[in-house]
Amino acid sequence: MPGLKQTSINLYQWFEDRLGLGQPAIDAAVHEVPESTASWWYVFGSAATVLLILQVMTGILLGLVYSPSAGHAWASLEFLDHSVKLGWFLRALHGWGSDFMIAIVLIHMAQVFLFGAYKFPRELTWIVGVLLLLLTLGMAFTGQVLRFDQDSYWGLGIGASIASRVPFIGGALVNLMLGGPIIAGPTLTRFFALHVFILPGLLLAFVGVHLWMVLRLGINEWPMPGRIVSKKTYARDYHKLTQDTGIAFVPDAAWKDVIFAAAIMLAVMACAFFFGPFGPTGQPDPTIIQTAPKPDFAFLWIYAVLAYLPPSLETPVLFIAPVLGIGAMLLLPLLSPEGEKHWSRRPVAVLMVAVIAVTLAVFTHLGTYTPWSPIMDAWTSDPIPATYLHNRTPLERQGALVLQDKQCRNCHSVGGSGGLRGPALDGLASRMTEDQIIRQVLQGGGNMPAYGNALSPSETTALVRFLTTLRPANQQNAIDASRKLAGQ
Repeated sequence: MPGLKQTSINLYQWFEDRLGLGQPAIDAAVHEVPESTASWWYVFGSAATVLLILQVMTGILLGLVYSPSAGHAWASLEFLDHSVKLGWFLRALHGWGSDFMIAIVLIHMAQVFLFGAYKFPRELTWIVGVLLLLLTLGMAFTGQVLRFDQDSYWGLGIGASIASRVPFIGGALVNLMLGGPIIAGPTLTRFFALHVFILPGLLLAFVGVHLWMVLRLGINEWPMPGRIVSKKTYARDYHKLTQDTGIAFVPDAAWKDVIFAAAIMLAVMACAFFFGPFGPTGQPDPTIIQTAPKPDFAFLWIYAVLAYLPPSLETPVLFIAPVLGIGAMLLLPLLSPEGEKHWSRRPVAVLMVAVIAVTLAVFTHLGTYTPWSPIMDAWTSDPIPATYLHNRTPLERQGALVLQDKQCRNCHSVGGSGGLRGPALDGLASRMTEDQIIRQVLQGGGNMPAYGNALSPSETTALVRFLTTLRPANQQNAIDASRKLAGQ
């Protein structure tokens, strides 16, 4: 036994002589922190790091089975759920770990804000933390897309619709996101690369920078009323506080981090075991519109906000509010690097956190049952009103059958019956030319998906021919003004 111990010591020393990592790691673990930081309020950062490690490990294992192709992604998840031993539990750990990580990161950000830990000299630490929050949300969104079921397909379509509204570069953004004008095979490949390589690489790099700054600048002391942060005196005061009340991070302060992280891991495992993985729901099929797609938990509040917003306000809210919010978070430590830290002396900060928390909670709750659109039911069984079939050619009547069979009336109304998600079709021919209708059907646009891959050429011809008959009796079909001027 003594020989084995000596061999282990020699092996460690061999690696230490060449890498030199052991002593810096020990120094980082036992570095002194103010005694006041050994609090349950300081455990969220460590818990988020442990959850990130869980996500990386489970993600690697999932990547061994998952097939990032449009034709096999859904089937590979079904195989994991039903044919791989504990595959469902692995997927559930990854899914629930994502939700827990977002929640912990948000709580950590709120705690840092209320404790004034973004002030001098930790401005850059806060800015990197904001970027980590955005990357975490990006990981959650791309992970949902990789399920490639009905929810993720339609959710991605909504995301592409939002991106298309960006002024000047909307079309380019959609092509960059989807790998083309429609959701297809290249789309999943791009999101797989984002979720597995690009975003995790950035996330791990920023986490490393974040931890380095925490070690270098020290953990923010417990804020005290009247203790003002001043750039001239803070470093000296913090050094004196550490000397007077300093304790080793390991084990004196870290034991609470360990207990809390273990409790969070047990909670993730319990949710994974009792509630199982997220999806996959039905296979992605653009012709099946009888669905109410909902995003994952972290994005339910956006879903509810968009459901309640009038159409005229959607674009301003989508593109102005996030820019202002993220910009304010990034500029916060630069605009307010000094002053009071204690929450009792910063009532505006407390009110902001309370309002944001209540707003997110209310809209997240509403998002659990609020439909995306006012009416979106299956209207396939309802026949096209007889008045729309009088004096129609056989081809036009065939188009009416296509309109019914492809469930177009889930979103569009005809004769006052049908969905309200899209515009009514009664006066379509007076608003759009035949070429515009063909382009809209095949390529989609706005909130409408592309049907180029879902309709045969004969079905497309019949459908468009019927749609060109839908106009008020006293109006003519829309005319392409450019062709009229050109004499065509």
